[in-house]
Amino acid sequence: MYSTRLPVGTRHHSIRSAPGLLLYAVTSLVIACSEPVIEPPIGETIPAEPLFILLDAYRGDDLYFLRYRRGEDIFYAAGDLNRPLARAPSLERRYEVPVVSPMDIQAEDPWQRLTQNLTPIPIMTINQWGTLRKQLFADILSREKNQGVAVSFDRVDYFFFYDSQGIFRARRLIDKPAWYRVTDHINLTDHLEAWQAPVNKFLLDAGIDTQEVIFSTGDLDRGAVPFLYINTAAKLVVLIQYEELPDTLQSAVPGTHALRTVWHFLDSHSHTILMRPFSSLQSLLTVVTETAVESGRSLATETQFDTPIPELSKTTPMDLVVWESELTRKLGRPPSRGTIRFLAGGDVFFPRFVDAVTSAEKSVDIRTYIFDNDDVALNMAELLKRRSREGLDIRVLIDGLGTIAASGRSSETVPASHQAPGSIANFLRQESRVKVRVGRNPWMTGDHVKTMVIDRKLAYLGGMNIGREYRYDWHDVMMEITGPVVDEIDREFQKAWGHAGSLGDFSYLTSWRFRNMNEDAGGYPLRLIYTKPGRHEIYQLQRQAMRKSRQYIYIENAYFTDDTLLQELILARRRGVDVRVIIPLETDSGVITRNIVLAANAMLANGIRVYIYPGFSHAKVAIFDGWASLGSANLDRLSLHINEELNVATSDPGAAADLIAQVFEPDFEKSTELVEPIPQRWTDYIIEMFGDYLF
Repeated sequence: MYSTRLPVGTRHHSIRSAPGLLLYAVTSLVIACSEPVIEPPIGETIPAEPLFILLDAYRGDDLYFLRYRRGEDIFYAAGDLNRPLARAPSLERRYEVPVVSPMDIQAEDPWQRLTQNLTPIPIMTINQWGTLRKQLFADILSREKNQGVAVSFDRVDYFFFYDSQGIFRARRLIDKPAWYRVTDHINLTDHLEAWQAPVNKFLLDAGIDTQEVIFSTGDLDRGAVPFLYINTAAKLVVLIQYEELPDTLQSAVPGTHALRTVWHFLDSHSHTILMRPFSSLQSLLTVVTETAVESGRSLATETQFDTPIPELSKTTPMDLVVWESELTRKLGRPPSRGTIRFLAGGDVFFPRFVDAVTSAEKSVDIRTYIFDNDDVALNMAELLKRRSREGLDIRVLIDGLGTIAASGRSSETVPASHQAPGSIANFLRQESRVKVRVGRNPWMTGDHVKTMVIDRKLAYLGGMNIGREYRYDWHDVMMEITGPVVDEIDREFQKAWGHAGSLGDFSYLTSWRFRNMNEDAGGYPLRLIYTKPGRHEIYQLQRQAMRKSRQYIYIENAYFTDDTLLQELILARRRGVDVRVIIPLETDSGVITRNIVLAANAMLANGIRVYIYPGFSHAKVAIFDGWASLGSANLDRLSLHINEELNVATSDPGAAADLIAQVFEPDFEKSTELVEPIPQRWTDYIIEMFGDYLF
């Protein structure tokens, strides 16, 4: 999109267009402030600023140009419609939304020259927009007090509501007033087709003889959308978004990523080891032992059999009561209790998580392998910083190696105009009260756990980190968890937080000072299972579940490179168990992709049903005859034996049925079942030989 203004004011603004709402580029002032004053939470008050008054609007074949007044200032802006309007409209065409295409216009003269031969767009008033809006939103927006709906456009999440004065409001979801509740989450693109007829009738009644118009909306909230362009012939809606640009922005200096990587490595193997002598030694012993044991695992793996593949068994499933009793005996602890709500997809999880953070009353504790520096991550960082300035206790624990590695590469869908900060940890601290700790990585081990705890009452756990890939590009699964098990998740955060601090290993001396906060309110048994140095519960229990399963095993996992578990699945299928595995053909690492090819072919040859998920599925989900295990752990050496991981397991029939209905069945439907082997390369075997030591 293009934007400029005449040199008559003191601040610079821009106009942005995006899918249903034009992409909001998250930026922030970066003047450091160690202890900013606590500010009141965002309320309902409309900013006392001049309205946007649209003076002229034009469009070309694929661009729009605007001239508007705000107060005494005149502004000029332009944007890319991203669709040539001269092309004859197709009957099959559906409503779409454009992407941002930046351009600079520096003065009034280019505006006059550029608009000479363009088509003027009829301009509609704020009152006319209010009349049409009431018709369009009548069925999707409640007028109940303190309620509203989360609305997803292509790359922006908004909150629509009526305030206490009955005035319609549209805000970024991260700016939702804390006392408002999200009652529904909708994708507005799904409603645009139904709006075609009422919009055409409205234009006809208003005396507009064209099928395009631009509305002034009167919107002045944060991330305002002051202008709305509709073209019913081209089935195009462009919401043009106002954005105030920051005075300064610290971008990454070329070369600093490599320096940060080297410094983090040195720090992880010097001062870190001195303050964490016991855990560092345990990690070293685990890495050395597992590397030696891996050789034996690889040599012992058997994937070829001479006997025919049997029919599926009709026997009874494993006895889950006996299984749970066995788990309690093996682990030496009983299960906790709670409830799970499965959140499949970033479009489901992120709006719900943002709603929880905006509504939090006391605290937000985030533990994540990656807190990226892309636009989605900065959007979340902006929310956390604001909530900390409003008095909440915000703590963010990030894995140093995972976050540094992620910040060195960028999603292909990140807006071209995005400026990434050099350090997300520093960005979170600037002008906020957010507490940030960066976990060290002795011997290249990592903390791969992803949990978010709100007010010590609500927890999120699963496979998603904080970044654009998880919100928009990839498929993944998170859980929303309530009940006493949240106390255990919270306790794990407290221990990890202390360990990442200055006391290191010695922080465990105070870990006993912990009070449970949650009572059982009709939940069911839930069990946390771990991977930690010297503690391989996720691997051992899932392997045992594969051996005990009699009816079915469903698995969806991004990285399936463990030879022993591959063999267990083959043996299960040879017993007549219905084994189905969903894997992505493409991952975020090419060598792992080739390793998955060999595993897929071995499974197919032994009667296992293999499903190839379109794109990249980052999910880590499994169910064995009704016993479900899901969380952060991949089926590779790092997750099963080396890194810190956390899964939730349960045998509750309702939770198991929900997992199958909400995750497995939709993903089986989206995937393509493999019916013949994938072509292999000779290099695949070399990758397999050495990959078992690396992944």
